Amino acid sequence: MALSWVAFHRCGRSIWGPWLQTATGGKTVTSVLKETTAKGRGLSKDEWEWIETITLVALKQERIVEVWGRGGDRRLERIREFPFQGYSGRLGPKLREGDGQIPEGIYRIEYLNPNSSYHLSVKIDYPNEFDREKGRSDGRDHLGYDIFFHGKSVTIGCIPIGDDAIEELFTIVAQAGIGNVEVIIAPWDFREREDAPAIDAISWEEELYRRIRAAMQPYAVRSEGASD
Repeated sequence: MALSWVAFHRCGRSIWGPWLQTATGGKTVTSVLKETTAKGRGLSKDEWEWIETITLVALKQERIVEVWGRGGDRRLERIREFPFQGYSGRLGPKLREGDGQIPEGIYRIEYLNPNSSYHLSVKIDYPNEFDREKGRSDGRDHLGYDIFFHGKSVTIGCIPIGDDAIEELFTIVAQAGIGNVEVIIAPWDFREREDAPAIDAISWEEELYRRIRAAMQPYAVRSEGASD
């Protein structure tokens, strides 16, 4: 029973976390959106008309988060770019709890946290199935959890982009719908260089970086379509 409760506490946070925040009188996603859209955050009217899905491309070495919009007519544009405001760890994937690493891989959004200690936050689904599979094959457990894009400028293993930027990102993700948002986190920009980091602690980095490189290919030009 104790192990089941621990698993639910960690892995079921996307279920009980937002409910607890609302039940204890905290902010809701709806109340935050009322505030942020009043400030002009989020998608413009023109962007609303064509964007159907969003992809966040986070580049660790460049310390940039790109926001790409895709339309049903196959239109694809980089619509925002946010610099990291803090950083921890090294190049390479997150392997265990407490290693301070920002994950690397292809992720989805799990939930939006309107009551974050770091202003606002957007949670990714690390560890995903790929991370868990590699953990099992390596004999690693305690892979870590609670990885976010968030505000402020300090972090251990997450991606802080500052309060103004997280208001913008939080609003865009909410407007698009969390099920319509993909996240790609890369060690560096594979569109500009083909080589990949060699990670001594693992034997599967080639597979990981092949997946990330392929996922990044549609987002080929960093210099077009941006608005800050």
